[in-house]
Amino acid sequence: MSGAFGGAAGSAGGTGGSCPCGSGGMYAACCGPFLDGTPAPTAEALMRSRYTAFARNDIGYLVRTWHPRTRPEGLCADTGTRWVALAVIDTVDGGPDDESGEVEFEAEWLEGGAAGAGRRQRMHERSRFVRRGGRWVYLDGDQLD
Repeated sequence: MSGAFGGAAGSAGGTGGSCPCGSGGMYAACCGPFLDGTPAPTAEALMRSRYTAFARNDIGYLVRTWHPRTRPEGLCADTGTRWVALAVIDTVDGGPDDESGEVEFEAEWLEGGAAGAGRRQRMHERSRFVRRGGRWVYLDGDQLD
C-alpha cells in the first residue's frame, strides 16, 4: 500500500446510500460529484473522495487526482480489499484559498475481504496535497505507525 487514500464503512457500489468516506452524507451529495468530475474544494474533500474511489475501485479517479510526479505506474483495482473505516485526525491548510495542505487520517480495510471476511488492516498517514492546474491532487504521504 502506498497510502494514497484518505471514511467509515459505506456502500462501495452504486450511487445511492451513504458515502464510503464516513462524512455521514449521501454519496450523491458527498463524494459522488467529485468522482464525476467536479473539483474537490479542499484537500480534505479530495482525500475523502480518494478513499471513496479506493472503496469503489475507481482507478480512473485515483489516477486523475494523483500528482504525475509521484503516481505509480500500472495502478489497478484491488477487488480483494474491502474498505471499512476512515477517521480524519487533523488538517493543516488545504482550504479553498490555499495552494497546499496536509490531512492526517487513519483508514481501515479488510484484506481478502471482498466477501465480507478477511484480516483487518489499519493505516495511519499524513498526506500532502497541492494544487495543480487549479485542482487539488495527492502528492505523497508519511506513514505514522
